[in-house]
Amino acid sequence: MTVIVHDLRPDVRSDLEGFARVRHLALPFMPVTPESVAHALTRTHPDARFRSLVAKEDGEVIGTAQAGLAHDSPEPGRGFLNVYVRPDRTRRGAGGLLVRTAEEYLAGEGATELYAWALDEPANHAFAARHGYGRRRSAHFLRLDLAAGPLPSLPSPPPGVELRTAADFADDPRPLFDLDAETTADEPGDIGAELTDYATWAEESWKHPLLDLGLTTVAVAGGRPVAFTVAHTDGGARCSTAMTGTARAFRGRGLAKLVKAAFLHRARAAGITEVFTGNDTGNGPMLAVNEWCGYEVCATEVRYARRIG
Repeated sequence: MTVIVHDLRPDVRSDLEGFARVRHLALPFMPVTPESVAHALTRTHPDARFRSLVAKEDGEVIGTAQAGLAHDSPEPGRGFLNVYVRPDRTRRGAGGLLVRTAEEYLAGEGATELYAWALDEPANHAFAARHGYGRRRSAHFLRLDLAAGPLPSLPSPPPGVELRTAADFADDPRPLFDLDAETTADEPGDIGAELTDYATWAEESWKHPLLDLGLTTVAVAGGRPVAFTVAHTDGGARCSTAMTGTARAFRGRGLAKLVKAAFLHRARAAGITEVFTGNDTGNGPMLAVNEWCGYEVCATEVRYARRIG
């Protein structure tokens, strides 16, 4: 059968469902729904030049790609593309066609260096090398079985610190934006990010369809958020934490453990049976926190990069 690639359209429900299905099968550690796929396509900042692609064989979506520019990076010319193919539909040319289409598009948008994630598997290493991508760094996916495993005891908050949820900031989430901006700036990575646009953050992050306000746990001191862990759910019994961070002035006080443990207790009470998170392999402090919580590494992904133009 011939494989074709075309743009994903937010008004074609069957393609959104196919896109989400491929992503779930290829990367089962991150929640995804047709709604979250459509959200990324329609709510990402215009300067990101964000584009989603689908590869089809006989009308069936067998591969996906998301590509764009790191518009919030202080370094211009950084682009990204992440390609996933259904594990049972590999070696049909879908991955290569998606990469070529995305690269041509990003080059036309001014990208000079491209970054991509792929699971740490021999076939992916070979694929990346064939397309000129070199290995840069790696990150772990971690899993915790809430249905069977024990939970860490909930630490007592330090004096002056109380636990809340993101739902408490529904009327004015700007304090959470301020905390997110500070912690994102310190997050390990090869593309720096500066969150300076509250309106963009509100559209992309606060209004994200997977964001669970009741499970997103926040430590507050002096009336402002000082630590948080962001929870994404897909409407089922699975959950993932998308970000955990502590304000610089409050680090070293155990607040990451506090919000993570509180989140896990809330998640179990809400009927969540399986939780995932992710950490850069060089982020020792957060890996230690997650190990204390009971998480175990379930997969590793590799960051690849290549220069173009």
